[in-house]
Amino acid sequence: GAGTAPGGAGGAAPGGAEEPGAGGALDLNTADQAALEELPGVGPVTAEHILAWRTEHGRFTSVDELMEVSGIGEKTLETLRPHVSVR
Repeated sequence: GAGTAPGGAGGAAPGGAEEPGAGGALDLNTADQAALEELPGVGPVTAEHILAWRTEHGRFTSVDELMEVSGIGEKTLETLRPHVSVR
């Protein structure tokens, strides 16, 4: 029996799948402040803006709506796109 399982890097991070695509993407409608801050290009202030937008408008219906959030422009949206989703 060959022993080593692929990707067996015994990670402590729960659900540590970081591949882009819907599988590892963060749901913009359920993410909390801490999860949003983990996104590339998003700091505490932008995370607060995303939460405030959600409070005001209900839910995101598409990732493109991030453009309406203060502090997020086209470049940031393109950076975020592989990491976020709307379910």
